[in-house]
Amino acid sequence: MSARSLLVGAARKATAFAGTVVDVRTTAPEFVLTYDDGPVAGTTDHILSVLAERGGTATFFVLLTRVRADPGLLAALVDAGHEVALHGVDHRDLTTLPLDEVRRRMHDGHAELEDVAGRPVRWYRPPYGHQTYRVWRSIHAAGMTPVLWGPTTWDSRGDVTQDQRVAAALRGARRGTILLAHDGYADAHDGVDDGPAPQVDRVELLTRVLDGYAELGLASRSLGDALTVGSPILEGRFKR
Repeated sequence: MSARSLLVGAARKATAFAGTVVDVRTTAPEFVLTYDDGPVAGTTDHILSVLAERGGTATFFVLLTRVRADPGLLAALVDAGHEVALHGVDHRDLTTLPLDEVRRRMHDGHAELEDVAGRPVRWYRPPYGHQTYRVWRSIHAAGMTPVLWGPTTWDSRGDVTQDQRVAAALRGARRGTILLAHDGYADAHDGVDDGPAPQVDRVELLTRVLDGYAELGLASRSLGDALTVGSPILEGRFKR
């Protein structure tokens, strides 16, 4: 391991007080499945069907732009036993916005999602995973804890194959791993322009990823479910 890697690791551990969940310490045979950028009709509902067949749960970090367009889909997600978390009022990078606006978005977005979901919302995932210390403080002030991830399915990329996505999702897989996936793709409707949406069969990808984790003896759980038997691993991770 390089000297720089050692320094980065030491810095993250030293700033664990800044409370960003990056992993779960657990002895249970499970990993944490998370979805961003939805809910989206025609995708999220099919993902819910796959998870129901497998007996798995997940945490869905939703965009309010999407929830407002289809509140019934959010209700279906909740009724199926999954966990709702906030990904943003829209998908704009919080580190590019004035701090007063960030605070307003955290407070108002949290209140709106709890009202629509009809239950407490504990977690927040900053768009693109970007946060500064001031953004982190605004998230906590609104009553939420930020959550990042370990492996990713690469399903927001159009320059890789499905086999490569599955391999990426399984890279470093172990108990308590937080896996990032997407049930939507943010666009102008969500305040951003990240280019054309990749052509991804997200349902087939989920099936293959669940099969891969099952071969390792691991089942999918929401973050809240995983923390009923495990404990969060916290680090300070901030955009430079």
